[in-house]
Amino acid sequence: MTRPSWDEYFMEVAEVVAKRSTCRRRQVGAILVKDKRILATGYNGAPTGLLHCEEVGCLRERMAVPPGERHEICRALHAEQNAIAQAARHGISVKDSILYTTAEPCIMCAKMIINAGIVKVVYRDRYPDDLARQILTEGHIKVEEFRRGMDG
Repeated sequence: MTRPSWDEYFMEVAEVVAKRSTCRRRQVGAILVKDKRILATGYNGAPTGLLHCEEVGCLRERMAVPPGERHEICRALHAEQNAIAQAARHGISVKDSILYTTAEPCIMCAKMIINAGIVKVVYRDRYPDDLARQILTEGHIKVEEFRRGMDG
């Protein structure tokens, strides 16, 4: 058995977290890591106590909103937002942490990543949001596309 690299290990955890997603269109998982320790996890889904999209349907789907557009037309939070919110809820600083996510962040998440003090993002799947990439670069956030066999 080959031992996974740290990046492989943390991305595999994010992939398991994504399985909790209640989004009908895309399952995303995210974890925040500092000093090789997991600080918080998040997946995309409705806020705590609200009905999930799988129960009430998807407004974005009904309106044929393409990925990467009109994020405000959704009852769910993104995985990155939920990971940051969970850390805040439990009083855990994410300053200088690394975000592992199964999908490249959108513009809303990019702005939260910068303000939360996260220093690096490792993502698996690309997301159609050029402005998010620009904002992360301008915010001096190191961004890496995950590839099996890499280790950061």
